[in-house]
Amino acid sequence: MSRRDRPVFPVSEKAPDEVEIITLRELLRSLDTAVVELVEAPAGDDVVIASVALVDGTDLAAEIESQSPLPDLLLHVGVGKAEAVRWFDRVAQRPPGQRPRAVMSKTATESRALQTAARRAGVALVAVHPRARWDHVFPLVQRMLDRSRRRQSGLGDQELLATDTDLFGLAQIVAQNSGGMVSIEDAQSRVLAYSSSDESADELRMLSILGREGPRDYLRVLQKWGVFDRLRKSDEVIDVPAHPKLGTKRRLVVSIRETTEGAGASRLLGSIWVQQGDTPLTPDAADVLRGASAIAARIISRTLNAPSTEALLIQRLFGARGGGVDVPSVAGALNLPVTGPAAVVGFAPTATDAAAPIGDFAESGSMLRLHASSFSRDSVVTIIGDRAYVLLPRYKSANTVAAWTRQLVDQFETKRSIVLRAAIAVPVTDLGHVAGARTEVDRVLDGTAATFPEGRVTTLAESRTAVLLGEILDLVDQHPELHDPRLDALFEYDTTHASNLSESAESYLAHYGDVRSAAAAVQVHPNTLRYRIRRVEEIVGVNLQDASDRLLLELQLTLRRRRRRSAPARG
Repeated sequence: MSRRDRPVFPVSEKAPDEVEIITLRELLRSLDTAVVELVEAPAGDDVVIASVALVDGTDLAAEIESQSPLPDLLLHVGVGKAEAVRWFDRVAQRPPGQRPRAVMSKTATESRALQTAARRAGVALVAVHPRARWDHVFPLVQRMLDRSRRRQSGLGDQELLATDTDLFGLAQIVAQNSGGMVSIEDAQSRVLAYSSSDESADELRMLSILGREGPRDYLRVLQKWGVFDRLRKSDEVIDVPAHPKLGTKRRLVVSIRETTEGAGASRLLGSIWVQQGDTPLTPDAADVLRGASAIAARIISRTLNAPSTEALLIQRLFGARGGGVDVPSVAGALNLPVTGPAAVVGFAPTATDAAAPIGDFAESGSMLRLHASSFSRDSVVTIIGDRAYVLLPRYKSANTVAAWTRQLVDQFETKRSIVLRAAIAVPVTDLGHVAGARTEVDRVLDGTAATFPEGRVTTLAESRTAVLLGEILDLVDQHPELHDPRLDALFEYDTTHASNLSESAESYLAHYGDVRSAAAAVQVHPNTLRYRIRRVEEIVGVNLQDASDRLLLELQLTLRRRRRRSAPARG
């Protein structure tokens, strides 16, 4: 199974003169020589790149065995040199139209045999800096492909305040008008876009565009100088002096802020940094940054507040935003199979982690997409509310889906401290049933929340009892007339006499009337428990030897316990 990200638009549906493309040369220029270097280009560097995928060593054989054309660009993640050579040799046996146009590899410059194999296969070979992070490079490539599908602004003498640019185009324009090297970051200091670098780029810039954190000593200096505080609190352009001991050069930085009209408050969206090179920045560099900040705010706000056409299609496919989609059209737009076995996986924060994790999870959307693409070439990912959903078309087996989901849940906990639960719906026979599968997944996530940490990855079939019982309790809870008022006397008795008759009754019912086991659970003598059960029967007016009374009492006690658990804590 390959790691593939399909084109956002169906290229075949456009007339040739309408298709906006990006060549390998343009892509590499945008990614910067600090990140990538072209090693081999048998067909030149003007080949068109329209799709991208990640593959690791375990994916290579499956990718070759596939009868369908390979993506235009493949990122070899953790693929050894000898393994890559064998793969290129097999690629060379495929028809030219079914080969990739280019491969990115961190070992491209280390092996002449690898370079020779790529040349024989007619595939461009691109070296990726060993310290670059794949989860940083992959989203940047995706962003560039998406950019090529929109009308692009020229980078000549047009005004800085052009409204039809994007963050990459904006970074280039700011660099040209300020005389420096630009990077645009989000509120978490992750690089969103940057201009090209030259030999005067310092280590801090190199690390940032490789997806790495800046030197901690320098970050402490910025903190000491109050740069981060000023960025959070104002929209002024801050002049950050060079620090010769740490090897950093002078920078200008401005915050990117979204101001809510009439509210008087603003939200920090990110920042724009301009590093000075060997020549001074232009006299009006600060004004350029102020204008760029306003443009960047509009671009990022649009991204945050208005999902793309593809994102809307995916959410409607999952039944959100009104649902209702033309399945053949969606399949064509997203390059998905209309029929065939598919799986829908839903992820939700745990009850103990509900305060924040899905927000962090949403920010990790690129990582989730990366993991999903590693499992299914045609996977699609979306986040709706506080849950994330993945569609995995053409999966091999339900057991494989479950194993992948468990691995992903474990990785998010160990690497990102995000504790998740997951539910799987399989099989989904066609795209028209995806929304129904999401409903099934939500039923499972809702019905198993109380059973955490058991069943962190489950299905409706595996957890049907918990799901159905939870839904029954929901129905009872929604109808006050179904609440048994006789239990009020029991709870009032416990409160007045500081007793725990209700707890004793729950233990007795949970142990199927086995007095000794129930007494041990509440740590009392069996005779004491027998006395308490008689008092419960007297106060409530039930006979716990009667199956109907036992069922009703257990249902009502469970409902009461669930209400207590979900009630907000009092401080």
